[in-house]
Amino acid sequence: MGSGYDLGALAEGSPFPRGATYDGQGVNFALFSAHATKVELCLFDESGETEWARVTLPEYTDEVWHGYLPGIGPGTRYGYRVHGPYEPDAGHRFNPNKLVLDPYAKAFMGSLQWGPALFGYEIGHPDADLSFDERDSAHLMPKCVVVDSRFQWQQNERLRVPWDRTVIYETHVRGYTQRHPDVPHHLRGTFAGLAEDAVIERIRKLGVTSVELLPVQMFVDQPYLLDKGLRNHWGYDTLGFFALHPRYLSAPSIDEFKYMVERFHAAGLEVILDVVYNHTPEGNELGPTLSFKGVDNASYYRLMPDQPRYYINDTGTGNTLNLSHPRVLQTVTDSLRYWATEMRVDGFRFDLATILAREPHGYDEGGGFLDSCRQDPVLSSVKLIAEPWDCGPGGYQVGGFPPGWAEWNDTFRDTVRAYWKGDEGQVPDLARRLTASGDKFNRRGRRPWASVNFITAHDGFTLHDLVSYNDKHNEANGEENRDGHADNRSWNCGAEGPTDDADIVALREQQKRNLLATLLLAQGTPMLLAGDECGRTQGGNNNAYCQDNETSWFDWDIGEDGMRLTRFVQRLLALRQALPVLRRNRFLTGEWREAFELRDCAWLDEQGNDLTEEQWHDPGRRWIGMLLDGRAPSSGIDRPSDDATVFVVFNASHEEIDFVMPHVSEAQSWELVIDTARTATSEEHAPLGAGQTHRSEARSVQLHILVTDDGDIHARTVREALAPFMEERASD
Repeated sequence: MGSGYDLGALAEGSPFPRGATYDGQGVNFALFSAHATKVELCLFDESGETEWARVTLPEYTDEVWHGYLPGIGPGTRYGYRVHGPYEPDAGHRFNPNKLVLDPYAKAFMGSLQWGPALFGYEIGHPDADLSFDERDSAHLMPKCVVVDSRFQWQQNERLRVPWDRTVIYETHVRGYTQRHPDVPHHLRGTFAGLAEDAVIERIRKLGVTSVELLPVQMFVDQPYLLDKGLRNHWGYDTLGFFALHPRYLSAPSIDEFKYMVERFHAAGLEVILDVVYNHTPEGNELGPTLSFKGVDNASYYRLMPDQPRYYINDTGTGNTLNLSHPRVLQTVTDSLRYWATEMRVDGFRFDLATILAREPHGYDEGGGFLDSCRQDPVLSSVKLIAEPWDCGPGGYQVGGFPPGWAEWNDTFRDTVRAYWKGDEGQVPDLARRLTASGDKFNRRGRRPWASVNFITAHDGFTLHDLVSYNDKHNEANGEENRDGHADNRSWNCGAEGPTDDADIVALREQQKRNLLATLLLAQGTPMLLAGDECGRTQGGNNNAYCQDNETSWFDWDIGEDGMRLTRFVQRLLALRQALPVLRRNRFLTGEWREAFELRDCAWLDEQGNDLTEEQWHDPGRRWIGMLLDGRAPSSGIDRPSDDATVFVVFNASHEEIDFVMPHVSEAQSWELVIDTARTATSEEHAPLGAGQTHRSEARSVQLHILVTDDGDIHARTVREALAPFMEERASD
């Protein structure tokens, strides 16, 4: 479309929906701005370099500027110039010399090129951001693109994997496929690469149910990283809430993402998106004008009440999105509905979610965003996972989100790491974490799945590095190793980093199995960091956010140790799905049920007796037995269940401990199913009777299942579930 287009065909259009909407005949443009005086729509050629038309949106309805252009369609490149007061002291930063992006744009072309013209003020001016810059920024800006949203879906419904069966696999589109040997080179690092058969089949065979992708919405590379030859690899700097990041597309079409989702769903795998609605890359008063700041700064951002020139910075990134404003709240909820309906994703993990629940007075469980999600028929039906903290006042809110939400539980991470590291006094807290942290989540009808348990995540050490480094090694980030967490609760097992010492290597492998077993045998929703199942390393870098290179790209040459560990994870996940007692949908309390003469959970010492108060508070105790009785009622209906009974022994001591097998009323024998001191389940052990002793090796986890007769259905179920993974075949 060029300058021959008849701009006289411009029509009034509609204020709804916002964004650029193609109806088959033309495009409706609608942009919210409460304080603008005029909005110009700028149209660009296919290269995005030449502005061939500038149209003033003719109508202003309910603070939305809008107009309709017939005869144009998908592929049209555009941006806005928004006129209004440039009064930083009053919170207004309109500058029509700056091309700004549509907050509702569903696609972009080109990348952001950093330069002084991006800033609304003159850099270096004595008055700083109070000055006004007249340079045009269009040549430095990516361009919005009109899309055709039509797609022929083969399936009509989301998978809706039950929460109690959910196992989350956190990964990165680019990092996971960039070096994958079975992904064609031109598709590596893209959604199309992630949709390849070999990739999906590996994830499916592992036994997880839900793949959580680090941010895929359009984000930018910060100039301080580019200056060091680095890039924003993780993507936690979103600029386009409705658009895919162009770097992850092998071709300029949003259909590629839809096809990937469809392929995952066909394999029985959910897709969850990590989303960032708490801040934008426009920074504080000294940041660039890219979109929201130029569209309506005073509406989109939280500003200091008495000095609106300055920004509230509860995110630590310079600005905070203002979800107390109804139109900004609408932007976020419209975005979520778009991804859940148009793109068919199954859920969201919210970065710094406490920010989203903030009102001017602070965190509010009844705030607008949380209320919006709870009452919305779409959003209340998908998986909602909060990262329940930010750096503002009262920002730590683990357990503080309302019913319907799951939350990352960092207390699980910290406790389990400390326990296997060998710290003293961890047993009481370990018991709470193994039972879904009821001390934090058992309220208002919330369920154990609300606790998203994890040992590692993208932010921090990988599992391999957790057992291989005492200290972080982030020198490659160019910040003199000052970045990243210092409190990792890690233990290198005797040598810092790579080693040829066979004993240290063996201990590290066993510690990995211990940590994974603790995660996957605990009540709650487990989250596995992709690559932990095969020993992926980042060389001790615990903050690889800027390492878009082999530090973060998966090395798929995992060796025999990686194969063994993968098979071990497969066994654990198969066991978890086979035994409902490991994933109860109600909190375990350990209370005596007189009607059934049992407890759902019991904590036992090495003699098979209940732990005494003195034993609970013995700082030197590093071992405990957990008995989960499968006969305990599994719902609010007062009747016994017919699930397996299991006995799990956790021994973080450097010494062997002889455990007495517990008495259960109908017990005949106990069968060993998992032993982390061995790479595979040993068939050498004869069944153990109640009262017999069994040795728990130093630093190990053992899981025994109760077998009541030769034809015990639970034992048969477990054997069938584990059969494909019993043999050690490193070449498989």
